[in-house]
Amino acid sequence: MAEGLRERKKRQTRQHISDMATALFLEHGFDAVTIAAVAEVADVSVNTVYNYFPAKEDLLFDREEEVVERPSLLVRERGEGTSAVRAVLARLRQDVAERNPYAGMDPGYARFMRVVQESPTLMARLLRMQGRTVDRLAATLREETGAAPDDPTPEFIAHQVIGMQNAVHRSIARCHAAGGAPEQTSVEVLRQIDVMESLLSDRVLNYAAKNTP
Repeated sequence: MAEGLRERKKRQTRQHISDMATALFLEHGFDAVTIAAVAEVADVSVNTVYNYFPAKEDLLFDREEEVVERPSLLVRERGEGTSAVRAVLARLRQDVAERNPYAGMDPGYARFMRVVQESPTLMARLLRMQGRTVDRLAATLREETGAAPDDPTPEFIAHQVIGMQNAVHRSIARCHAAGGAPEQTSVEVLRQIDVMESLLSDRVLNYAAKNTP
């Protein structure tokens, strides 16, 4: 359905508040910025900020649900004959090669991660987000394969997939922090993805291959 005017205005207001807050966090650090300061620069009331973002960390992680859902979406939409792990690895390679923000290929990603790492609150939220992503992917794998409730394989595979994704993001942040050019970062990280794939067993690589009708 087409987005209505009211929904579009709400989305734009939410994005504006998040953008203003993120700019403040990048400049001053997360803990030093108050909700009142965010409201002032966004030209809204404090209550409006809380209406859109119940917790302060929601302002920085405003796309959490999208990020949590993405690996599961890649698995559900994989092509015929493609396994779950290969579907995620293929998109990781594509994101890195195309310098997609999803892979943290924006040079500002290192600065963003410094803000997160300097705040215990944000680090706790990041770990929670990663855990939710694993849980969501494990549930998707269980559904896609018809695995029994007591079969631990979907959860183990999900941990490996999200672990690889996190490792790629950390590598990208390190490359940015070291001053590497985007082209160099892309080449280096693609090489690392190849190394990661080479370390996986055939059972992991071929898990949950989509059957041809």
